[in-house]
Amino acid sequence: MALFSAILNFLWGLIATPVSIRLSQTFRLMDVPGGRKKHGAVTPRGAGIVLWTGYLLWALVNPNTGVEVPYVATGATLVFLVGYMDDMHSLPPLRRLAVHILMAAWVIKPLPVPMYQRALLLLWIAGCTNAYNFVDGMDGLALSISFATSFLAYRGGNPYTWLPFCGLIAGVLLWNFPRARTFLGDGGATLLGYVCSSHLAWDVYPRFFGMNAAVMVIVLLLIGGVPVVDTIAVMMRRMLKGQSPFHPDRRHAHHLLLDIHLLKWQVLCLLVAVHAALVRAGYYVLSYCQ
Repeated sequence: MALFSAILNFLWGLIATPVSIRLSQTFRLMDVPGGRKKHGAVTPRGAGIVLWTGYLLWALVNPNTGVEVPYVATGATLVFLVGYMDDMHSLPPLRRLAVHILMAAWVIKPLPVPMYQRALLLLWIAGCTNAYNFVDGMDGLALSISFATSFLAYRGGNPYTWLPFCGLIAGVLLWNFPRARTFLGDGGATLLGYVCSSHLAWDVYPRFFGMNAAVMVIVLLLIGGVPVVDTIAVMMRRMLKGQSPFHPDRRHAHHLLLDIHLLKWQVLCLLVAVHAALVRAGYYVLSYCQ
């Protein structure tokens, strides 16, 4: 059943994405190059709506979804809509962050965990939601990292949740790499971060019982992978320079690798490999410390 759902989701991503491209062009939801944006042409931002609708349709019609799926689907909807509105007209960053924090609190509300673990999970989910958006600065990167996360979690978690999400991501990825005919936009990228981190939190929380805060932080940093580690490194670098940690620049890992003239596919393979190694290390620490 999980494989069948994955195939259907793949077909949804593959077929619905060109429709979203046409709609984005019609309603002028386009990403214009300039400033920190180095892509060469005006590009539709419609892939996010395909991810959102695909995830919702799967959640509504599949009988084997986990108990967490209604919470994740509700939170993902609000996260996506706020990001989608930001794609059309810029919203204040603190307003977007407030929604991400509220939806992180919503998705972990049913978890029977102590308050310090609840606080760490809340910060981590809200952070991942934004971190996946921050790494969405190169064709295929956010989708490939999300696919790697989902595939690794599928091998050690609930296949009925992760395998269909892998299929959905793969269908959209074919339209985003090697040449991006559509972008995720803030809506799509934050949705990926929210869905991946929320399902991961539900997968691993039973193993957190009795774990001290320091080990839990290490596990969360590792399974957050490249988006989390890269975002923390960039924010620390900005603060050391006396800048705001939220000041935009081209100092993320993918920017630095592209600036030393690595090809896009080389950067993609390298960062996905590093991400997979970090996530695997996180699962190893988690099993070792149980």
